[in-house]
Amino acid sequence: MQPRARQSCGAWFFLGSWWVRAFVSARGVRMDFEISAGQVKALQKRGEAFTLLDVREPWEYETARIDGAKLIPMGDVPARAHQELDPEQHIVVVCHHGVRSLTVTNWLRQQGFEKAQSMRGGIDGWARTVDPKVPLY
Repeated sequence: MQPRARQSCGAWFFLGSWWVRAFVSARGVRMDFEISAGQVKALQKRGEAFTLLDVREPWEYETARIDGAKLIPMGDVPARAHQELDPEQHIVVVCHHGVRSLTVTNWLRQQGFEKAQSMRGGIDGWARTVDPKVPLY
């Protein structure tokens, strides 16, 4: 299917079974800043390669986590991102409710990680909509 334009600044593209809004910049096509918990679960089910980056504190990670997530607390991201993350890979950033992850996603995008996205609602949204076994806190 052909992408369909929705806004003058972005276009919708079909990615697997999801429509994803992408923005065209001087560097090329960019993904939307946010992705839903359901979309992340679908990526996992399809076996698509991506890094799930958890930017919460270690005590939060121990309280509730998504299997396979890589923990780099928000305060450590600037010092560790270029050594531990691949700027060419799709990175989904997660926190508690989605605020820290948006901040980190914005910073990663500024650093050239064009495929970074924040998971809307954080792990709280994941627990409420995808996996009720993940504790709420």
